[in-house]
Amino acid sequence: MTDIGGFQDHVARIDLSEESVGYEPIDDEDAEKYIGARGLGVKYVFEQGPDVDPLGPDNLLAFMNGPLSGTQTTMSGRIAVCTKSPLTGTVTDSHHGGWSGARLKWAGFDGLLVEGEADEPVYAYIEDGEVELRDASHLWGEGFHDTRDAIEEEVEGAYGKNLSIMGIGPGGENGVKYACIMNEDDRASGRGGTGCVMGSKNLKAIVIKSGTKMPKPADKETFMEGHQQAMQAIQESEVTAPNEGGLSMYGTNVLMNIGEEMDGLPTKNGRYTSTESMRDAEGVDIDAERVSGENVRENILVDEPTCHSCPVACKKEVEVTAMHKGEEMNVRTESYEYESAYALGPNSGHTERDDIALMIDRCNDMGVDTIDTGNMLAMAMEMTEEGKLEDEGGLDWGDSETMIEMIERIAHREDDLADLLAEGPKRVADRKDAEENSLAVKGQTIAAYDPRCMKGMGIGYATSNRGACHLRGYTPAAEILGIPEKVDPYEYEGKGELTAQFQDLHAISDSFDICKFNAFAEGIEEYVTQYNGMTGRDVTEDELLQAGERVYNLERYYNNLVGFDGSDDSLPERFLEDGIPGQGASEGEYCELEEMKDEYYDHRGWVDGVVPDEKLDELGIDIGPGTGVSAGDSPAPADD
Repeated sequence: MTDIGGFQDHVARIDLSEESVGYEPIDDEDAEKYIGARGLGVKYVFEQGPDVDPLGPDNLLAFMNGPLSGTQTTMSGRIAVCTKSPLTGTVTDSHHGGWSGARLKWAGFDGLLVEGEADEPVYAYIEDGEVELRDASHLWGEGFHDTRDAIEEEVEGAYGKNLSIMGIGPGGENGVKYACIMNEDDRASGRGGTGCVMGSKNLKAIVIKSGTKMPKPADKETFMEGHQQAMQAIQESEVTAPNEGGLSMYGTNVLMNIGEEMDGLPTKNGRYTSTESMRDAEGVDIDAERVSGENVRENILVDEPTCHSCPVACKKEVEVTAMHKGEEMNVRTESYEYESAYALGPNSGHTERDDIALMIDRCNDMGVDTIDTGNMLAMAMEMTEEGKLEDEGGLDWGDSETMIEMIERIAHREDDLADLLAEGPKRVADRKDAEENSLAVKGQTIAAYDPRCMKGMGIGYATSNRGACHLRGYTPAAEILGIPEKVDPYEYEGKGELTAQFQDLHAISDSFDICKFNAFAEGIEEYVTQYNGMTGRDVTEDELLQAGERVYNLERYYNNLVGFDGSDDSLPERFLEDGIPGQGASEGEYCELEEMKDEYYDHRGWVDGVVPDEKLDELGIDIGPGTGVSAGDSPAPADD
């Protein structure tokens, strides 16, 4: 057990096969070494064994909050979902905001560890430190929005007051490999197929009913000092300042016009680096400004909700009325995010703003990740153009009307094309000899940052432990926004070390669990002071940074045991030399991945992408068999 502040010292272990619930404390040493949320969640998943079948009953699905979750700490409304990914085969963690993480803490829990497989659909009802399994047969097959409404009535609670839900739609039920877990505010644990794992367990939802019982800091004076420093930094930042900063005014989609102007916005499945380049080359009517945060705010914004303890309010709720197949459709949804708009818009060859809102809403209701869904549709469009989907019918570039339909077809695996695309990019590439059409790393597709323009994102995508991801190490903070200092986005030297530093810092915030957007204003000093104040510990900045490094190495160690090494730290060929060069401001640019990998591995102390046993010893990672690799080993010679 632990007496570290910020913890409830209470975790539920739910065995769905046995229909049993047990309770256990938090191990004190684990809480010190792995912090919480992402770090502790990955530790639990590791202990279950890296060789488990992601869709088998032995795979663990861990819902974890951290020592700062649900506290007065700014932006502390997040929760981590950790498991082995059915999309990539790696360990994965996927987070969402809103109020779920806070309410789980207020209901008396640090985490829920779910294993097994229920005979019939169930949901878990959480209240006052207890978990009850309830029948969900009547909810199976329903979209997430109808599920949410039915549960609200069934448990006599009220969303926004005392109730939260984390659940799946048909995508998770039908084994879509990139199915996500939604919450009542349309926030998603979107990446890695966490919803697919939940569906394989016949678990429809996690329902949490609680009052507001924020944990008290162990050292109030130190905590308030850190809290005030953090608030001041947030208020003074040009990015996060409430009602003034770009993120507060326009949400994440503030980056759409910026990415376009930098020629760093992957367009038409990454063939172009901006919509302008595509427009000039093909003479098509496409313009990123139409789907930008500025355009959204001016034309379709209706509300600006926020998460627990967050003054920034980056979520932009929109309402649109659009014609679809001759029928007028009205949709009000959260949230018109940059990544969603990129994948379902420019990268799929169109910029129909209101159609994208319909697509986002449909993805949320079906419970599928907007990034992978959009990128899978773009991959299908390119494959159609090349004649690789003749048997399945295919999909034309920029056909937004059919895209809206395809989302629901994929979630239900309604036909051959939908069933194929539901498997994710790696399996599609393998079955259709279409590796060159995939924008995936380790089986997960890239986000809205072109590595021909932002070289840090190139090494970040390649070395992310959960497959291509911008949130493992957000180097655009430095490459675009100049945080903590401006670096040249086109320069590759130094990006290996910079990426590793961002990765370790984000492992800390994900383990707290607080929003990464605080890193646009806060740094390690604010992190240490708030953490020490809440927990009552007295760690130094170096000790906390080492904890972040430990979490990142634990994940890489897990992946090494599964079979991943440096050969998997790759990028789609079109971003590399002899691929498709950047255009506009990025004209002629490629991503110098191998040079950055050498620098990155050297900084990490890894051997060709593998954590040597000496590194595990240095970081105090004492579980599992070790990788069997020594720091003195040399990488295998490349094939001629």
